[in-house]
Amino acid sequence: MLSFFRRFLGSKIGAFIALGFLAVIAFAFAAGDITNTGGLGSLSGGGGTAAKVGGEKLSLTELQSRTQRVFEQERRNNPGLQINEFLAKGAVEQVYDQLVAGLTVSAYADDQGMSVSKRMVDGQIAAIPAFQDASGKFSDDLFRQLLAREGVNEQTLRDDIARDLIGKQLVGPAGLGVRLSDSLVLPYASLLLEARAGRIAAIPAAAFAPKTPATDAQLRDFYAKNAERYTIPEQRRLRYALIDAARFAGAANPTDAEIAAYYNSNRTHYARSETRNVDRLVLPTEAAAKTIVADVKGGKSMQDAARAAGLAVASLPKQTKEALARDANAAVAQAVFAAPKDGLVGPIRTGLGWQVLRVTSTDVVPERAISQVRPEIVAALRSQKVAQLISDFTGKIEDQVAEGATFDEVAKDNGLSIETSLPVVSTGQSVQDAAFKASADLQPLLKPGFDMTADDDAQLVPIVPNQRYALLDVSEIIPAAPPPLAKVRDVIAKQFALAQGAAKAKAVAEQIRVKVAKGMPLDEAIKSIGVPLPASQPVAGRRADLMRGEQRPPAEIALLFSMAPKSVKTLAIPNDQGAFVIQLNQIQRADAAKQPALVENVRTQLSQVAGNEYADQFERSMEKELSVKRDAAAIAKVKQALRAANGATP
Repeated sequence: MLSFFRRFLGSKIGAFIALGFLAVIAFAFAAGDITNTGGLGSLSGGGGTAAKVGGEKLSLTELQSRTQRVFEQERRNNPGLQINEFLAKGAVEQVYDQLVAGLTVSAYADDQGMSVSKRMVDGQIAAIPAFQDASGKFSDDLFRQLLAREGVNEQTLRDDIARDLIGKQLVGPAGLGVRLSDSLVLPYASLLLEARAGRIAAIPAAAFAPKTPATDAQLRDFYAKNAERYTIPEQRRLRYALIDAARFAGAANPTDAEIAAYYNSNRTHYARSETRNVDRLVLPTEAAAKTIVADVKGGKSMQDAARAAGLAVASLPKQTKEALARDANAAVAQAVFAAPKDGLVGPIRTGLGWQVLRVTSTDVVPERAISQVRPEIVAALRSQKVAQLISDFTGKIEDQVAEGATFDEVAKDNGLSIETSLPVVSTGQSVQDAAFKASADLQPLLKPGFDMTADDDAQLVPIVPNQRYALLDVSEIIPAAPPPLAKVRDVIAKQFALAQGAAKAKAVAEQIRVKVAKGMPLDEAIKSIGVPLPASQPVAGRRADLMRGEQRPPAEIALLFSMAPKSVKTLAIPNDQGAFVIQLNQIQRADAAKQPALVENVRTQLSQVAGNEYADQFERSMEKELSVKRDAAAIAKVKQALRAANGATP
């Protein structure tokens, strides 16, 4: 199953939030997650209705649009993903179920008089990172801009989020508090301790590949039938003109008058300053404070005197006189800054109690004359001027683009040099040159470059904010497609031969399986074929060992642990590499009753599964009560439309 669905839509308890989730991902592009999907291919016969829930309808167009967004999201993680592969994983079916579930729960909640307040929805919107400014606060302007940019109606988004919230309230509790009995859990826990042993033989396709070269007609037919297998992801050729702060260095040198004005306006920064590190004790009574003072004057350290009284000394680093006055009072600050290093101050009464303080160190920075800080001021003023100059310059460029100037016109008018990349995929790799690596300037342009459509105006993209920018244009979009056969003929010829060999290898594997099933030893059955083939290899292990971590076991090992005792099966090796013959010789069963920790771990996991099933049954019962109608042909129609919209063949 696609990792996207495993992460976000795998749980049936999560089904009711699908509408809200799939709406919210429309804005994930702002955080760099998905691209603008642009237009979609039309559905034959118009929009139509995919499902009807009470008075609400899920249109075929909506189902297609939401699935397209999920496809774009997954393709950001896997640029080579093709629409047919995506659809083969059950993508449309899953999105369809999630959307119908969301509508169903919402309609049922309406019937029960349940609702969500506007304030709750506002809170959810404000928490979406895409709608937050640089300070992390919700920006209404950014919210409106993103809605307009993506063509999403605000009410639609609010409705989806409301369904999300109501679903959590209504369906969420159905899966809570599930605890399964030992009689249900123990067999599954014991299954993890089960050990199996057998043998696996690989029948390689290369051993049966045809010796005579394929004809041109055979290669053309093979290539056409397997075009998606060799499809190159969409490529783009990007043009960009760099704008660097160095361009403005000559105009950014400050004058003597500007340096003097800066010094005078920041005189307090350059004036004499003094800070002190202070240890402090706060006591409830004057008598207690005087006891501490007497102990310290008698030779004890302040820490020891405090410890004897059951107290701890607080250290106050780098205190200015003003800060200490705010923290304690003016009398404390005056006394501390009048005392020498290691001087003892107090007791002095404050709002917190009676304070005793010791000055542990002092740091005095003398006043700095303008001549001493001139280099520092020059650097600060130059940085400010460069930032302002580059801001004015980039603002001018944005105005030109907004007024209709082309990329070439803007570059020429402003004396910018144009650079053009090789055609690259979204990761920055080049099909033409395997050694090509996107430069430090090109790398930040890949995402915005692949977000743009062919008709978009040039965009100004920050490479290093306030330092380096690029005016970006997409000069060529090469749709995802297999390369011309002539360019890959040698590779296709080898793949064709391998495919022919794989078909024969599968047939041979079946012959071996039949012989082994009748009692012939596996290696003897392999030798009976009369073709030099690798001998079988022993395999053994525990089921629990295969399930550790995130990695899935190889398909042939997974099959071994699902077979009946003393059975033999065949399995195709991926990519036309041949076939496996898998023989299960031994099953060693175990009892998990003596491993309570394992049983509890399995109980927790199975309880989650059971909770999901309860939630699923609850949602299905809602569908039945509301007489939800699903169009059986909806999924096929949407799949056809998605293939057409993404340039794939059925």
